[in-house]
Amino acid sequence: MDTFLSLYNSSVGKKFVVALTGLFICSFLVVHLTINLFLFKNDGGQTYDLYAHFMSTNIFIRPIEYILALGFLLHIFTSAYLWWLNKQARSVPYKAKASSENSTLASRTMFVTGSIVFIFLVVHIRTFFVPTRFADVEPSSYEMVKFAFRDPLYVLFYVIAISLLGYHLRHGFQSAFQTFGIKDKKYAPYIHFIGGIFWLLIPLLYIAMPVYFYFNPY
Repeated sequence: MDTFLSLYNSSVGKKFVVALTGLFICSFLVVHLTINLFLFKNDGGQTYDLYAHFMSTNIFIRPIEYILALGFLLHIFTSAYLWWLNKQARSVPYKAKASSENSTLASRTMFVTGSIVFIFLVVHIRTFFVPTRFADVEPSSYEMVKFAFRDPLYVLFYVIAISLLGYHLRHGFQSAFQTFGIKDKKYAPYIHFIGGIFWLLIPLLYIAMPVYFYFNPY
């Protein structure tokens, strides 16, 4: 425990935690998307409801949810803390020209995109997770999804937030491997290819869901 705290108290340790938890969250995105893709199956939501019920009632899933929540909290808190430390370390703000020369727009806006995604996460949990876990709701999970995506404001917010998530991942995914020290010429093409799946393909598939149900409400 003392070793972990000593590592965490260092700048390198914090970056390592952000990278590790970020990749862990990426794995969650894949699993979550796999289940959500059953929404497109033309069976009235039966398959999706079956998996949603399994995820909400299986006794082995609950510990995984706690681990996932811890991963999210560690990533959010540590990222925000690193941003604050970096801001405090700058006695003189960077000029716009120097900033653009030394870093990409994606890296400079990580805190902003991450903050918006965090707000979306809270709203998303309140919309779908809380009713299925802590409230007695009559509509099935599939019907809840259809109802939520009838709201144009929520659909717009969803699309914008997921787009920003993709932009956030575009820098974050590659930065994670750079933190681990394995982003060299040998592995760079593979990292760029897999990174493209996470920041482009997966967000597009997530965005397809609200768009599909908004234009096909019945």
